[in-house]
Amino acid sequence: MTISAQVAESQLERRLFATRRLSMELAEPLTPEDQTAQAMDDASPTKWHLAHTAWFFETFILARCECYRLFDERFACLFNSYYQSVGPRQPRSQRGLLTRPTCEEVFAYRAHVDAGLRELFAEGGDEDPAIYSLIELGLQHEQQHQELMLTDILSLFALNPLRPRYRAAHEETPSAPAQPLGFECFSGGVYEVGHRGEGFCFDNETPRHRVFIEDFRLATRAVTNGEWLEFMADDGYRKPALWLSDGWAFIQHEGVAAPLYWEERDGLRMQMTLDGPQPLAPAAPVCHVSFYEADAYARWAGKRLPSEFEWEIAAQGLPIGGNMLASAALRPLLAPEGQGGLQQMFGDVWEWTASAYLPYPGFRAARGAVGEYNGKFMVNQQVLKGGSCVTPPGHARATYRNFFYPHQRWQFTGLRLADDGA
Repeated sequence: MTISAQVAESQLERRLFATRRLSMELAEPLTPEDQTAQAMDDASPTKWHLAHTAWFFETFILARCECYRLFDERFACLFNSYYQSVGPRQPRSQRGLLTRPTCEEVFAYRAHVDAGLRELFAEGGDEDPAIYSLIELGLQHEQQHQELMLTDILSLFALNPLRPRYRAAHEETPSAPAQPLGFECFSGGVYEVGHRGEGFCFDNETPRHRVFIEDFRLATRAVTNGEWLEFMADDGYRKPALWLSDGWAFIQHEGVAAPLYWEERDGLRMQMTLDGPQPLAPAAPVCHVSFYEADAYARWAGKRLPSEFEWEIAAQGLPIGGNMLASAALRPLLAPEGQGGLQQMFGDVWEWTASAYLPYPGFRAARGAVGEYNGKFMVNQQVLKGGSCVTPPGHARATYRNFFYPHQRWQFTGLRLADDGA
């Protein structure tokens, strides 16, 4: 093994176990009861996330090793998510019924898998050069589940009449006026989009290809709670002309009249957060809105949502930083003062785009079970860009393509306005 390969392997090992530790740290404030319950079909119990990420490493990496012993062969059914070619699965909507195995057994499972991974590194890996690519994929997969752990526990606590806190008291979101909303202009033309090839990416970010874009403008910050209140005050939720047909049917059927987790207490507008109910911060980005709501707001504002390619072109070359998990705010914050240009492109809220989640030209899913990771979901969903306040460190980039169904809003999802260039 070359020196450069040894360094890369050492860095991967360090990052892997830092990621594995972070998952356990995120679960630490929770009781066993918290970790077992499931708020809704879209969410999963914390205990399940912890076990599933261990299952991923065990199934796709460690099971290849002759010396590795499965922790419990029954776990294959319990903690497989959607890999049809691997075998049967516990139905997603019934993951909250898994009171057994206990949290302690799941923790022991993770420790067993970690020991297997450490032995794999100690032995210098595997003759198969793809093993380290699979480890990197498993690391990135676990980071996705770290974000899901926090969004799913928020959905659970929001349904609890006690409105519990995820952690001890944390400082409130600063109250200050929102930064003035401006627009940055971008010239049309032929651009290359998609991952360039350096560093990790998911397969749905490839292949890099050319797109033609007309002149466009992109808002300098995300839409705020205060601006959303203006939309509500103007009866935005009661004007069918603003809504896509499916969106209007959705809000009528579900009785949607405000972003998820908004509520009123003694005449004061509040928002449920991981720190419990907090006064609504007018200058902070609006959050927990569906694509349908984002699209209706943009139409009400006389603008539109950007395409994923417009967003990516605007973000190229910008530093990747902002209010993400490492900042520990765990909720969107107002745009910083005194900064020009585009702000909040990374962190705070995932930003809905007008783009359907579809394969890029020339896309080919990977062979085998890991090919089920992204490709089979490329229908009826929308692309989101940028990351959120609970996106783990190192897990954001301009080419990243998150995707959700247009009605979903339990994630930290918001929006940024766009319009056609002058």
